[in-house]
Amino acid sequence: MQPAPPLAGPTPALPPPAFLDVSGVRTRHVQAGSGPPVVLLHGIGRSLEDWSETVGPLAARHAVYAPDLIGFGLTDKPDVPYTLAGLARFVRHYLDAVGETRPVTLVGNSLGGAVAAQFALLFPERTRALVLVNSAGFGQSVTLALRLATVPRLGEVLLRPSPRSARRTVASLFHDPRHVTPERVRWAEHLGRQPGAARAFLRVARHLGTWRGIHPQWRRTLAGDLAGRKLPTLIVWGERDLILPAAHLEEARRLYPHARTHLFPETGHVPQIERAADFHRLVLEFLEEQA
Repeated sequence: MQPAPPLAGPTPALPPPAFLDVSGVRTRHVQAGSGPPVVLLHGIGRSLEDWSETVGPLAARHAVYAPDLIGFGLTDKPDVPYTLAGLARFVRHYLDAVGETRPVTLVGNSLGGAVAAQFALLFPERTRALVLVNSAGFGQSVTLALRLATVPRLGEVLLRPSPRSARRTVASLFHDPRHVTPERVRWAEHLGRQPGAARAFLRVARHLGTWRGIHPQWRRTLAGDLAGRKLPTLIVWGERDLILPAAHLEEARRLYPHARTHLFPETGHVPQIERAADFHRLVLEFLEEQA
């Protein structure tokens, strides 16, 4: 029998997460530091623990907010449609709930990057800058596991939690297998066993794509509309990303020629963990330029 996963997740370096009400949704989050506000948005099926290495360095100079998005982590998972616009509106309601009214810099990984971009379009007056980390929205290609999850009935089978599937999920995030720790695997399985977790995951995945890959319609609309605004943007990628290939960075450079970009060598889908020190230095440098 496996030991129960820690309720606070596998990352004791994080400040203790708290819960607050966001428009009736019990929402788990971390808040730290003071200064210009920064919001950290995780990927599909993930949680705020993906920013465990990031909160501390950024909080030394900034007010940092890291929520579990609605439908994910340990935040409530109501039976509602899950769309990019809905997730972006949730972020706005979250900022209202914590009393943050200043324009924010949004740092989004994977799905979180697409949510950040959608937020910037819907709420330009509340957006200061974007940091897109291995972000969805720049290409059709996506890992086979996510494409298969969009297939009716098959997706429900694939999302059944188990230690083996949790290990596969965590292994897909990293190039360096040393990051695939028992703690991270147990936490991934714990997240997958939350009531409503599979339903929210599948609704988001099916909203964004099909078995062929990511829908071109929302990608073109989002990227096209946002490119014209020339918002200060930093786009980074891991060279060995198994989920969203690094070739997407070339499309990002084409769409956003004004953006700063960086490719981390020998790095997977979550450079904020796998290349933590270099990632923080890059992001802090970018944030200082916006001050």
